[in-house]
Amino acid sequence: MEEVREYRALFAVDIVGSSGRGDVALEQIRQVLSAALHASFTRGGVDWDDCLRHDLGDGMRVVAPAGTPETSLIHPLVHELTARLRAHNLLAGKPTRIRLRMALHAGSVQVGRDGTVSGRPLEVLARLLDAEPVRAALAQAPDATTALLVSEHFHETAVCQGRPGIDPAAFRRVDVREKEFAGSAWLHVPAYGGAPQATGSVPDHTASDSDRTASAPDRTAPDAGAPAGNTKVISKASGHGVIYALGNGTMNIGGKSGKK
Repeated sequence: MEEVREYRALFAVDIVGSSGRGDVALEQIRQVLSAALHASFTRGGVDWDDCLRHDLGDGMRVVAPAGTPETSLIHPLVHELTARLRAHNLLAGKPTRIRLRMALHAGSVQVGRDGTVSGRPLEVLARLLDAEPVRAALAQAPDATTALLVSEHFHETAVCQGRPGIDPAAFRRVDVREKEFAGSAWLHVPAYGGAPQATGSVPDHTASDSDRTASAPDRTAPDAGAPAGNTKVISKASGHGVIYALGNGTMNIGGKSGKK
Protein backbone atom coordinates (compact mmCIF):
# COMPACT_ATOMS: atom_id res chain seq x y z
CA MET A 1 0.00 0.00 0.00
CA GLU A 2 1.44 3.37 -1.07
CA GLU A 3 2.28 5.68 1.82
CA VAL A 4 3.28 9.33 2.02
CA ARG A 5 4.99 11.19 4.82
CA GLU A 6 3.12 14.22 6.10
CA TYR A 7 3.55 16.58 9.00
CA ARG A 8 0.45 16.21 11.20
CA ALA A 9 -0.78 17.46 14.55
CA LEU A 10 -1.66 14.55 16.84
CA PHE A 11 -4.18 14.48 19.70
CA ALA A 12 -5.10 11.63 22.03
CA VAL A 13 -7.43 11.20 25.00
CA ASP A 14 -7.94 8.45 27.55
CA ILE A 15 -10.84 8.09 30.00
CA VAL A 16 -9.64 7.86 33.59
CA GLY A 17 -10.84 4.81 35.53
CA SER A 18 -12.91 3.32 32.73
CA SER A 19 -12.39 -0.30 33.76
CA GLY A 20 -14.92 -1.91 36.04
CA ARG A 21 -17.85 0.30 35.06
CA GLY A 22 -19.58 -2.32 32.97
CA ASP A 23 -20.34 -2.49 29.26
CA VAL A 24 -23.46 -0.30 29.38
CA ALA A 25 -21.78 2.59 31.21
CA LEU A 26 -18.64 2.33 29.07
CA GLU A 27 -20.68 2.50 25.87
CA GLN A 28 -22.53 5.57 27.16
CA ILE A 29 -19.37 7.45 28.08
CA ARG A 30 -17.75 6.51 24.77
CA GLN A 31 -20.74 8.04 22.96
CA VAL A 32 -20.59 11.20 25.08
CA LEU A 33 -16.85 11.54 24.49
CA SER A 34 -17.18 11.03 20.74
CA ALA A 35 -19.91 13.67 20.49
CA ALA A 36 -17.93 16.12 22.65
CA LEU A 37 -14.79 15.62 20.54
CA HIS A 38 -16.75 16.10 17.32
CA ALA A 39 -18.31 19.33 18.57
CA SER A 40 -15.05 20.66 20.01
CA PHE A 41 -13.04 20.01 16.85
CA THR A 42 -15.77 21.64 14.78
CA ARG A 43 -15.84 24.68 17.05
CA GLY A 44 -12.10 25.03 16.53
CA GLY A 45 -12.50 24.99 12.75
CA VAL A 46 -11.09 21.48 12.30
CA ASP A 47 -13.21 19.22 10.07
CA TRP A 48 -13.97 16.10 12.13
CA ASP A 49 -14.68 14.05 9.02
CA ASP A 50 -11.25 14.89 7.60
CA CYS A 51 -9.48 13.71 10.77
CA LEU A 52 -8.00 10.22 10.88
CA ARG A 53 -9.39 8.62 14.06
CA HIS A 54 -8.36 5.48 15.89
CA ASP A 55 -10.54 4.01 18.63
CA LEU A 56 -8.43 3.16 21.70
CA GLY A 57 -11.26 1.38 23.51
CA ASP A 58 -11.41 3.78 26.43
CA GLY A 59 -10.17 6.75 24.44
CA MET A 60 -9.33 8.00 20.98
CA ARG A 61 -6.36 9.09 18.89
CA VAL A 62 -6.99 11.83 16.35
CA VAL A 63 -4.66 12.79 13.52
CA ALA A 64 -5.62 16.25 12.31
CA PRO A 65 -5.77 17.07 8.59
CA ALA A 66 -2.55 18.26 6.98
CA GLY A 67 -2.11 21.99 7.43
CA THR A 68 -4.11 22.22 10.66
CA PRO A 69 -2.58 24.90 12.93
CA GLU A 70 -1.28 23.30 16.11
CA THR A 71 -2.66 26.18 18.15
CA SER A 72 -6.25 25.23 17.25
CA LEU A 73 -5.82 21.92 19.06
CA ILE A 74 -5.22 23.78 22.31
CA HIS A 75 -7.55 26.75 21.99
CA PRO A 76 -10.41 26.52 21.60
CA LEU A 77 -10.42 22.71 21.42
CA VAL A 78 -9.10 21.84 24.90
CA HIS A 79 -11.27 24.46 26.57
CA GLU A 80 -14.38 23.49 24.59
CA LEU A 81 -13.89 19.81 25.36
CA THR A 82 -13.35 20.48 29.06
CA ALA A 83 -16.46 22.66 29.32
CA ARG A 84 -18.65 20.12 27.54
CA LEU A 85 -17.50 17.26 29.74
CA ARG A 86 -18.06 19.35 32.86
CA ALA A 87 -21.61 20.03 31.73
CA HIS A 88 -22.11 16.29 31.18
CA ASN A 89 -20.68 15.43 34.60
CA LEU A 90 -23.08 17.80 36.37
CA LEU A 91 -25.95 15.57 35.27
CA ALA A 92 -24.29 12.17 35.13
CA GLY A 93 -24.23 9.49 37.78
CA LYS A 94 -20.88 8.25 39.04
CA PRO A 95 -20.64 5.34 36.53
CA THR A 96 -20.90 7.69 33.55
CA ARG A 97 -18.85 10.68 34.68
CA ILE A 98 -15.84 11.41 32.49
CA ARG A 99 -12.36 12.63 33.38
CA LEU A 100 -9.71 12.72 30.69
CA ARG A 101 -6.00 12.55 30.22
CA MET A 102 -5.02 14.36 27.03
CA ALA A 103 -1.81 14.50 25.01
CA LEU A 104 -0.63 16.62 22.07
CA HIS A 105 2.32 16.13 19.74
CA ALA A 106 3.14 16.78 16.08
CA GLY A 107 5.54 15.34 13.58
CA SER A 108 6.11 13.60 10.28
CA VAL A 109 4.08 10.38 10.03
CA GLN A 110 3.40 7.85 7.31
CA VAL A 111 -0.16 8.07 6.01
CA GLY A 112 -1.49 5.17 3.96
CA ARG A 113 -4.09 5.56 1.25
CA ASP A 114 -6.44 3.54 3.42
CA GLY A 115 -6.10 6.08 6.26
CA THR A 116 -3.67 4.12 8.42
CA VAL A 117 -1.01 6.18 10.17
CA SER A 118 2.33 5.05 11.57
CA GLY A 119 5.60 6.51 12.75
CA ARG A 120 7.64 7.50 15.77
CA PRO A 121 5.48 10.57 16.62
CA LEU A 122 2.58 8.23 17.43
CA GLU A 123 4.77 6.36 19.90
CA VAL A 124 5.70 9.64 21.60
CA LEU A 125 2.03 10.60 21.75
CA ALA A 126 1.17 7.29 23.43
CA ARG A 127 3.93 7.73 26.04
CA LEU A 128 2.73 11.24 26.85
CA LEU A 129 -0.83 10.01 27.29
CA ASP A 130 0.29 7.36 29.79
CA ALA A 131 2.88 9.49 31.56
CA GLU A 132 2.95 9.73 35.35
CA PRO A 133 2.79 13.57 35.53
CA VAL A 134 -0.58 13.76 33.79
CA ARG A 135 -1.92 10.84 35.85
CA ALA A 136 -0.70 12.46 39.07
CA ALA A 137 -2.22 15.81 38.12
CA LEU A 138 -5.72 14.32 37.99
CA ALA A 139 -5.18 12.17 41.07
CA GLN A 140 -4.12 15.23 43.08
CA ALA A 141 -6.90 17.46 41.72
CA PRO A 142 -10.09 15.37 42.02
CA ASP A 143 -12.30 18.27 40.91
CA ALA A 144 -10.42 18.71 37.65
CA THR A 145 -12.11 17.25 34.57
CA THR A 146 -9.11 17.16 32.23
CA ALA A 147 -5.33 17.32 32.28
CA LEU A 148 -3.17 17.91 29.22
CA LEU A 149 0.44 16.99 28.48
CA VAL A 150 2.08 18.47 25.39
CA SER A 151 5.44 17.52 23.93
CA GLU A 152 8.42 19.86 23.98
CA HIS A 153 8.11 20.25 20.22
CA PHE A 154 4.41 21.06 20.38
CA HIS A 155 5.04 23.55 23.17
CA GLU A 156 7.64 25.36 21.09
CA THR A 157 5.41 25.60 18.03
CA ALA A 158 2.01 26.23 19.62
CA VAL A 159 2.31 27.43 23.21
CA CYS A 160 5.33 29.58 24.00
CA GLN A 161 4.43 32.36 21.52
CA GLY A 162 1.40 33.23 23.68
CA ARG A 163 -1.23 33.25 20.94
CA PRO A 164 -4.73 34.50 21.86
CA GLY A 165 -6.44 32.03 24.19
CA ILE A 166 -3.17 30.27 25.10
CA ASP A 167 -1.32 31.40 28.23
CA PRO A 168 2.22 29.98 28.41
CA ALA A 169 2.23 30.60 32.18
CA ALA A 170 -0.56 28.01 32.53
CA PHE A 171 1.86 25.26 31.42
CA ARG A 172 4.53 23.73 33.63
CA ARG A 173 7.56 21.76 32.50
CA VAL A 174 7.76 18.17 33.76
CA ASP A 175 10.06 15.19 33.19
CA VAL A 176 8.60 12.15 31.44
CA ARG A 177 10.05 8.64 31.52
CA GLU A 178 7.79 6.04 29.93
CA LYS A 179 9.25 2.82 28.50
CA GLU A 180 11.78 3.85 25.84
CA PHE A 181 10.81 7.54 25.94
CA ALA A 182 12.56 10.04 28.20
CA GLY A 183 12.32 13.78 27.86
CA SER A 184 10.56 16.97 28.86
CA ALA A 185 6.91 17.83 28.36
CA TRP A 186 4.53 20.57 29.47
CA LEU A 187 1.57 20.02 31.79
CA HIS A 188 -1.66 22.04 31.80
CA VAL A 189 -4.69 21.48 34.02
CA PRO A 190 -7.57 23.73 32.88
CA ALA A 191 -8.98 25.83 35.74
CA TYR A 192 -11.74 24.05 37.58
CA GLY A 193 -13.83 26.60 39.40
CA GLY A 194 -11.77 27.48 42.45
CA ALA A 195 -11.02 23.99 43.76
CA PRO A 196 -7.62 23.57 45.46
CA GLN A 197 -4.78 23.28 42.99
CA ALA A 198 -2.69 20.14 42.72
CA THR A 199 0.19 19.86 45.15
CA GLY A 200 3.13 17.56 45.64
CA SER A 201 5.25 16.39 42.74
CA VAL A 202 3.15 18.22 40.17
CA PRO A 203 3.82 21.99 40.18
CA ASP A 204 0.94 24.40 40.72
CA HIS A 205 -0.51 25.91 37.58
CA THR A 206 -2.04 29.25 36.88
CA ALA A 207 -4.73 30.10 34.39
CA SER A 208 -5.32 33.11 32.22
CA ASP A 209 -8.55 35.08 32.25
CA SER A 210 -9.44 33.53 28.90
CA ASP A 211 -8.82 30.06 30.39
CA ARG A 212 -11.20 30.73 33.26
CA THR A 213 -13.86 32.16 30.97
CA ALA A 214 -13.63 29.19 28.63
CA SER A 215 -13.34 26.50 31.25
CA ALA A 216 -15.07 27.33 34.51
CA PRO A 217 -18.81 26.67 34.49
CA ASP A 218 -21.18 29.40 35.75
CA ARG A 219 -23.71 27.79 38.03
CA THR A 220 -26.96 29.62 38.65
CA ALA A 221 -29.79 29.09 41.07
CA PRO A 222 -32.78 27.04 39.87
CA ASP A 223 -34.80 28.89 37.27
CA ALA A 224 -38.02 30.08 38.86
CA GLY A 225 -39.84 29.47 35.62
CA ALA A 226 -38.65 25.88 35.21
CA PRO A 227 -40.81 22.92 36.19
CA ALA A 228 -40.34 21.58 39.71
CA GLY A 229 -37.29 19.35 40.02
CA ASN A 230 -35.41 20.94 37.13
CA THR A 231 -32.22 22.80 37.91
CA LYS A 232 -30.77 25.02 35.23
CA VAL A 233 -27.00 25.03 34.83
CA ILE A 234 -25.13 27.22 32.39
CA SER A 235 -21.61 26.30 31.30
CA LYS A 236 -19.94 28.81 29.05
CA ALA A 237 -17.65 27.45 26.35
CA SER A 238 -15.21 29.52 24.35
CA GLY A 239 -16.14 30.74 20.91
CA HIS A 240 -19.80 31.59 20.47
CA GLY A 241 -21.57 28.76 22.25
CA VAL A 242 -23.35 28.31 25.56
CA ILE A 243 -24.20 24.89 26.93
CA TYR A 244 -27.50 24.71 28.80
CA ALA A 245 -28.05 21.64 30.93
CA LEU A 246 -31.28 20.89 32.80
CA GLY A 247 -31.41 18.73 35.90
CA ASN A 248 -33.87 16.35 34.27
CA GLY A 249 -31.04 15.09 32.04
CA THR A 250 -31.58 17.22 28.94
CA MET A 251 -28.59 18.99 27.41
CA ASN A 252 -29.05 21.69 24.77
CA ILE A 253 -25.96 22.97 23.04
CA GLY A 254 -26.63 26.18 21.18
CA GLY A 255 -24.63 28.91 19.52
CA LYS A 256 -24.83 32.62 19.09
CA SER A 257 -24.18 34.22 15.76
CA GLY A 258 -21.25 32.76 13.91
CA LYS A 259 -20.26 29.27 12.91
CA LYS A 260 -20.54 26.42 15.38
